[in-house]
Amino acid sequence: MNIELSQVILNHGITFLVVVTAIILCVVAVYLIRLLKDLSVLTKNLNETSEILNNELKPTLQELNETMRSINTIIRNTDEGVGNVKSGIATALTKTKEFSGNLFSGFVKGFMAVYSLFSKRR
Repeated sequence: MNIELSQVILNHGITFLVVVTAIILCVVAVYLIRLLKDLSVLTKNLNETSEILNNELKPTLQELNETMRSINTIIRNTDEGVGNVKSGIATALTKTKEFSGNLFSGFVKGFMAVYSLFSKRR
């Protein structure tokens, strides 16, 4: 083979390589542009979502805080009510105990009085 022919074949090979490389770079550039566009849309959506969360989260947390305060107040009131009922029951039991003790001692005194009356008559 002669040098001119190999030079021509080499030039055609290099030209083919340059054309194929240019086509591949164009395809990669198109996909890269699409990727950047999608990332831009994603960034905008994330920004909108974060703004919505920021605007909606604050009132929601305030409502939750108020609800927790209300629940805490209800629990305190319930605790006070249970304490009042407990002390009321304790007072009632104490008075019932005193009353039954007085009733029993009165019954014993009455029984002894009746017994002494019957025992004197005999």
